[in-house]
Amino acid sequence: MTVIASLSRQLDQELKGFGIRVLRTSVRAPKANAYCERLVGTLRRECLDYLIPLNENHLKRILREYITHYNQGRPHSALGPGIPEPPREQIPSTTHRHRLPDGYRVRAKPVVNGLHHEYTLEKEVA
Repeated sequence: MTVIASLSRQLDQELKGFGIRVLRTSVRAPKANAYCERLVGTLRRECLDYLIPLNENHLKRILREYITHYNQGRPHSALGPGIPEPPREQIPSTTHRHRLPDGYRVRAKPVVNGLHHEYTLEKEVA
């Protein structure tokens, strides 16, 4: 039991290094960790199942990039589909919702070493 408690303290310190605040959950409360379980499952399914981290620094770099993608580029179905941190620039309106505005094109940006892509509108160069 001492080994587990020591590992838990070390893990808590590492998580604080990522800027994560550690919250204690109740004993024998399986639904208390639902949000954390969902995030860890998504992280595993969408990122770590496809990449092999070479060392701790590589893993941290992958996670930083994926977390940015998760919060700023990945659509979340619960947000209808939206992203938690929407872009600040305004998208110009069009006459039809499935047509691009005049003078704009779609730009694909690879993230997490090309595992995912984020799409944005940018002005075409004349």
